[in-house]
Amino acid sequence: MDALSGLSVGFGVIFTPVNLYYCFLGSLIGTLVGVLPGLGPLAALALLLPVTFTLSPITGMAMLAAIFYGAMYGGSTTSILVNIPGEAASVITCLDGHQMARQGRAGAALGMAALGSFIAGTLSLVVLTFFAPVLAAIAIKFGPPENFGLMVLGLVCTLFMITGSKLKGLLMIALGFLFAAVGIDVVNGTERYTFGFTNLTAGVELLSVVIGLFGISEIFLNVENIVRNSVVSDKVRKLWPTWQDWKASFAPILRGSGLGFVLGIVPGGGPITASFMSYALERRIARNPERFGKGAIEGVAGPESANNAAVAGSMIPLLSLGIPSNPITALLLGALIIQGIQPGPLFIVQQPELFWGVVAAMYVGNVMLLVLNLPLIGLWVQLLRIPYRFLFPLIVLLAMVGTYSANKNVFDIWVMLGFGVLGYVLRKLEYDIAPFVLAFVLAPLLEQSMRQSMVMSPDGAMIFLQRPVTAALVAVSVLMLALMFYRQNRTKRGDL
Repeated sequence: MDALSGLSVGFGVIFTPVNLYYCFLGSLIGTLVGVLPGLGPLAALALLLPVTFTLSPITGMAMLAAIFYGAMYGGSTTSILVNIPGEAASVITCLDGHQMARQGRAGAALGMAALGSFIAGTLSLVVLTFFAPVLAAIAIKFGPPENFGLMVLGLVCTLFMITGSKLKGLLMIALGFLFAAVGIDVVNGTERYTFGFTNLTAGVELLSVVIGLFGISEIFLNVENIVRNSVVSDKVRKLWPTWQDWKASFAPILRGSGLGFVLGIVPGGGPITASFMSYALERRIARNPERFGKGAIEGVAGPESANNAAVAGSMIPLLSLGIPSNPITALLLGALIIQGIQPGPLFIVQQPELFWGVVAAMYVGNVMLLVLNLPLIGLWVQLLRIPYRFLFPLIVLLAMVGTYSANKNVFDIWVMLGFGVLGYVLRKLEYDIAPFVLAFVLAPLLEQSMRQSMVMSPDGAMIFLQRPVTAALVAVSVLMLALMFYRQNRTKRGDL
């Protein structure tokens, strides 16, 4: 199936009343998540995972992908109007977007953020449509040894997501492996690390882990640091940018689209890195760099385009190889696994309707978000006035109901609360919790591939060097580790 015929299948799947409704609902929720400071796409996706379990896989993934996109869109609203980023990828938008709002040009800043995001999202989806099937076609011949190599590469890639200490990152990966080992051994049927508790024989529930680590811990941090700010303007006018705005922003939008898409594919890249690098690039090549930070519309157009393009880019390694390139796609991987679907080299062949349906849903969601963002600016302005003390009890209640509804097990709620406290403590100690989740998700797949490879190999572990693709993947992993430690040592010497 070629890309165009596959995309037509995807649109045929997504253009049903139910799928369009949940795509719209995800777009609305995602925008709301982006607008309200302190929640963020990670916590929102974790909290809303249980909702998708009652839906078909395509409907659930369409909703989750729309939330991911919507949070990127909505985050610019608070950055511009309140000078508080709705999510981390919109931090850089505060610099020039809020200054434009203070100068009475909030409408132009919001309009360019929405239109630039739409253009970048559409361009990156076109590339995704044609590139992901090619990559999957190459990987379709993979067996257990090659899958083992991919999983090793995925774990190594998690280290590139870590902004702080690599040692802390390694400890989090080890902790993820430890919790993933709890339960029944799938090969010999023996119990591992259950300590006699019947509730642990099925393992630690992924849903409880992600809601606790990202959702509950985020609530703890927000309650601890409630921020008081005022909205710049009650009414936002002139949302359509002027000709001069378009002239200044068109090239940054294109550059942000390309940069964001590439960084979305790269492990550890994602929307946050893309937006910061786009801003740095635009400031470096600008004729008058002193304008940045004082209301330059290029400082809004470039980063907002980059973070939306990165969303589509990050879906390529997830859907075609089964490797998440950032924490949000790790949650999407977990959602698919809970639904009984394993993304990877065979995903497009075995689940063509699901793959192309997700891609088509992203096209549709991109249009819906543009329609939502511009007319509803006034509504988002009013929502920014709701105190967080009224919001967090409702969020906690939804988290508990969602966790319980997955398995109808009260023990899962205690697990969720326990991981919420653990996540809060780890984040206060400046541990990056994303590697924990990635290791927790990838560990069972890595173990299964490794044990299958050892069973089929007459020479033991040598099979990983005898198979060319596996050897190449392992070699890339080793090179990435060497490069990472080289850079870290070089940075330490520079500090000295």
